[in-house]
Amino acid sequence: MNKPSLSVTSILVLIMSLILTNSCKVNNSKNDYLRKVLSNLEEIKSATYFSTFSASFPGDTLSFTTPRTLYIKEFVNPTDTFVGASSAQYKQEDTTKMQDFYDGLVRGKINWEKKTIKVDSFQNHPYPFRIVWHPFYTQTTSIINYALETQDSIRTDLKDFGDSIRFRLYIYDKVVEFVTKPFVDVHPYESSIGKISQYDIWINKLDNLPYRMRRKMSHQTSFIACSNVKLNTTRDINFIASDYFPEDFSIVQFKREKRKLKSDLEGKGAPDWILKDIDNNTIGLEDLKSKVLMIQFTGVGCGPCHESLPFIKQLVSDYENKDFEFVAIETWSKNIEGLKRYQNKNKLNFKFLKTEESVTKDYKVNSVPVFFILDENRVIRKVINGYRKGVTDKEILNTINELM
Repeated sequence: MNKPSLSVTSILVLIMSLILTNSCKVNNSKNDYLRKVLSNLEEIKSATYFSTFSASFPGDTLSFTTPRTLYIKEFVNPTDTFVGASSAQYKQEDTTKMQDFYDGLVRGKINWEKKTIKVDSFQNHPYPFRIVWHPFYTQTTSIINYALETQDSIRTDLKDFGDSIRFRLYIYDKVVEFVTKPFVDVHPYESSIGKISQYDIWINKLDNLPYRMRRKMSHQTSFIACSNVKLNTTRDINFIASDYFPEDFSIVQFKREKRKLKSDLEGKGAPDWILKDIDNNTIGLEDLKSKVLMIQFTGVGCGPCHESLPFIKQLVSDYENKDFEFVAIETWSKNIEGLKRYQNKNKLNFKFLKTEESVTKDYKVNSVPVFFILDENRVIRKVINGYRKGVTDKEILNTINELM
């Protein structure tokens, strides 16, 4: 008697069924572990710790900033729909003097030398989120919760390092920042197609709680590591910043002014400067003799600045044999080795200088990127703030061509 045989189609169905079943088990196991970590995070009502922050530019594995360590007090605040926590920051060397704060109602900064407290009560606030410190445990809670609940296109994995587990989250075709309790996309200047937002969280296996995080974007990678952590040791869960204001300090309200449509510097002579490039060569404004000169104040960790690079490099190449020069002045980092790596990695084809505080002040640079287009007499004919691909490109080209 012949035994019944399985068709090729039946075998393939069986194999796919086994693969899918095994895949579901892996995903369930991974999600169960993440829910366990999330449950532990949700037990945290307050925390104190030292937080060390550093950053690198895309494609680099070394920091371009000097690691900065702060002492943090974090207070979970479920009623705060913007961040989900209140916090206070202190310098590493003096944990008795509060420097920055956010309590759900106001944020601010204390200047101990001038004895002033600058307070922002979020009146006339132009953003859908609050630009405040998002403390570590609240932020990692948001990231893990998002990974478990989102319908976005994501991939997650866990890797065991013996004493710790690394949780990795890939978010496809979105530039996602966890800067508020509900995450928001804060990079409208970038095309999100093909972009990946990546978050790596290292979890201590002893307590199943995060202690380190890496955030990778197309323009910057940043790192946060926590140490000397103490959890739920304070009774002051309802943190009110004003309770900790020094009595003899004056309070100054933060004023948010609308950006002027036209810079006060347009039509005036460009302030003189002498700066050094990353090879320590001295270059002054007077050394640049072209008919048209464009200066960009930039930052190696600035998203719009990084987004402008392809246009700038093409501009310099296209106008190579014309009476035009371009200079970029770096404002964010003074790490020479990091700036050299940035220049080489991005194959910069233009002068790349390091700023001095006096120069940034003379040009009234409050944010980057900002472009200054000068005529042959070194009169500032156009100031362009920010960068939007296509829109800013056209504005720059029109201005240069008019002056040529």
